Amino acid sequence: MKLGVVYRDKYTRCCVSHGILPSSFQTLPSRALTTTTSKPLSHRWGRLHGSNDAIKAYHKSCLLISLCPTRWDRVPLQRLFKFGSKLLLFHTLQHEHHLFDHIPHPTAASINRSMLNLLHKHHPFRALAMFKGQFQLCSLDTVNEVTVALSLKACQGELKLGSQIHGFVVSSGFDSCVTVSNSLMKMYCKSGNFEKALLVFENLINPDIVSWNTILSGFEKGVDALSFACSMHLNGVVFDPVTFTTALSFCWGDHEFFFGWQLQSLVLKYGFGCEVFVGNALITMYSRRGRLDEARRVFDEMTRRDLVSWNAMLSGYAQEQGHYGSEAVSIFVNMVRRGMLLDHVSLTGAVSACGHIKNLELGRQIHGLIIKVGYETHVSVGNVLMSTYSKCEVLKDAKVVFQLISNPNVVSWTTMISIFVEDALSLFNEMRSYGLYPNDVTFIGLIHAITISNLVTEGQQVHGLCIKSCFLSEQTVSNSLITMYARFEFMQESKQIFEELNYRETVSWNALISGYAQNGLYKEAFLTFLSATKEIKPNQYTFGSVLNAIAAAEDISLKHGQCCHSDLLKRGLSTGPIVSGALLDMYGKRGNISESRIVFNETPERTVFAWTAIISAYARHGDYESVMSLFKEMGREGNSPDSITFLSVLVACCRKGMVDVGHRVFDFMVKEHSIEPIPEHYSTMVDMLGRAGRLEEAEELMHQIPGGPGLSVLQSLLGSCRLHGNVDMAERVVNNLIEMDPASSGPYVLMANLYAEKGMWEKVAEVRKGMRGRGVKKEVGFSWVDVGNVDSLYLHGFSSGDKSHPESEDICRMAEFIGLQMKLLKDSREGRKVVLGVTNPNINE
Repeated sequence: MKLGVVYRDKYTRCCVSHGILPSSFQTLPSRALTTTTSKPLSHRWGRLHGSNDAIKAYHKSCLLISLCPTRWDRVPLQRLFKFGSKLLLFHTLQHEHHLFDHIPHPTAASINRSMLNLLHKHHPFRALAMFKGQFQLCSLDTVNEVTVALSLKACQGELKLGSQIHGFVVSSGFDSCVTVSNSLMKMYCKSGNFEKALLVFENLINPDIVSWNTILSGFEKGVDALSFACSMHLNGVVFDPVTFTTALSFCWGDHEFFFGWQLQSLVLKYGFGCEVFVGNALITMYSRRGRLDEARRVFDEMTRRDLVSWNAMLSGYAQEQGHYGSEAVSIFVNMVRRGMLLDHVSLTGAVSACGHIKNLELGRQIHGLIIKVGYETHVSVGNVLMSTYSKCEVLKDAKVVFQLISNPNVVSWTTMISIFVEDALSLFNEMRSYGLYPNDVTFIGLIHAITISNLVTEGQQVHGLCIKSCFLSEQTVSNSLITMYARFEFMQESKQIFEELNYRETVSWNALISGYAQNGLYKEAFLTFLSATKEIKPNQYTFGSVLNAIAAAEDISLKHGQCCHSDLLKRGLSTGPIVSGALLDMYGKRGNISESRIVFNETPERTVFAWTAIISAYARHGDYESVMSLFKEMGREGNSPDSITFLSVLVACCRKGMVDVGHRVFDFMVKEHSIEPIPEHYSTMVDMLGRAGRLEEAEELMHQIPGGPGLSVLQSLLGSCRLHGNVDMAERVVNNLIEMDPASSGPYVLMANLYAEKGMWEKVAEVRKGMRGRGVKKEVGFSWVDVGNVDSLYLHGFSSGDKSHPESEDICRMAEFIGLQMKLLKDSREGRKVVLGVTNPNINE
């Protein structure tokens, strides 16, 4: 027989290629029809002639088997059924059901093999149709536990189909089979019906480790999953690598991380530290928590690493900013040098790292590698490439990448909306025309673009669309709308959205407080802060906003700012860059320069804002020497001054009369730092030249301002004209000021005072007549006093002739008494005779 088999194999290699069924195969004894004879035939015939000729060959084989007279001769019949099952694997999917239909008596093995093949080729419903066909043929004897398990897998989370099969499982007694029950639990977990999966688990008499792992993976909340893992351990279930991998995937939250740390100890105890899947889960857990040093330690200690291991470490570095971006690049370079087969996760992590460190050149090189390996049209890779080019401010390349993506998704369009602010609305409408629905991030990007562009009407329309699309319930979208309306100066709408929130998180409170402060509603900002402290735990942004409000407010006592400072010290937030900058600004603006210096000295990380705040504080107090000393020290420490820093230095030069130094600082700003001067810079320079009496130079500089001089520049020059008595220039400046702001009383008053000083009373009368004719009224000046009451929110404001205070009479008597004492002191120093005319109001007669 061996000789016949050898001869047959050689002969079939020749005959099959000519489409002839080998006669040697037909004449061999039936007992020689083993798998070694049927499998080569199915391979060659199926590949060269397709399914129809293969079926003919199979039929001839079946006819030969049917003529076998003895039981021994019929043994190959079972082998031919295997032959029929094998035959199904070598044909295209469109012919497989024809091949299966020609099997006269299919076995459970052939059915299972066919269903498994269909599932591998992603045709679950055809596999279900094959399972259903056994019911129609009443061939339930060909259905075993594997068939049922495969049918449940084919349900693909379809609850209705799975429930029907569950009914069959119970009625046919398969519910006692652990394999079938495990498949049922997986199906219910996949369909989102975890309660039924748990019910199946509870009815199991002897669940195996797969049963426990299936339920463990079905939990949504990490706390519940880890509680179940504890019960597994208490019930004596020995964890396997799948158990550890699943449990560790839940251990990245604030409360669950400590449990994950304990699980790692258990991993080492059970000897699973060398398992690749467990190591990958540990790396992912530590990376999600930002514990990248621990993640790297696990990575370095792994004896075997797969692509997932490298990707997990790379992604962990890439999601963090700072120096970790360089570490991510180092990991990626190592992967390339090892010749690893990179996937989209590897490329995405590397490109993202380039964006964090803003390394455009390296990003372009990786982009070239992406094109080389054929991932340039991949949507995830394209999205990260767009983001990286945006961070590197190469917007044209970002647009080209978007156009190359084969099927842009919502993330792709959202990235484009965030990058191209001016075209955000048209991009949003174009995205919807493709049938893509925006998500919350899309709306956030769109609202941000509308806010920057100051598109009030469009912002209201998007607000309506958010309500219609039920996105207003998303905290992030509502917070963006609060910020948008605050920027539009519609604080009533901002407050309404805030009050309609079901849950007010810290970001929501911060948006409202910041909105009030930006719109000059400092009292409302402070009161909102007081309400916020009763509901949430304020962070550095909360304190930063309220400190800015207190700094800008003229009628809120500094004591409240000091109380905020004390609260910051208790919470350990006083040294943060945002808070320290706000404290410096508050103390500087409210005149407490010594406290500003203490805060500055205690700031560990001195940002440009911190340097600018302390320099501005000294400039406001006219301390020229301290300003210049700090400015030089700032440069020595490697901090580049911004436009506000230069403005403060120019103010100090102006008040000290250091015109030449001011000129050099101005030129240094423009030429060395390439900072475009803003109107405030020109105004300070004009004021500096004007105070020094160089009015012609000041006027010449004023005319060099791009777009013409603004109000602040003209007002500065007018003040200098009055100081030096230049009536002609003052008249030219006043005419420009009245043309720009006819309702302002300032130019009229300054001009009238200048005329009065020159004795030009007719001109004074003309100015006052012009004010009456235009309906311009002089604004009453106000002053504020801190009454020293800690519980009082506001300072007390008063003006000339104001008698609204309940003790105004006593106040006036005291003011008159103080004025008399001042006069007496002056007269006594000049040697004149002192005449007492007013008594001390506090002395009883």
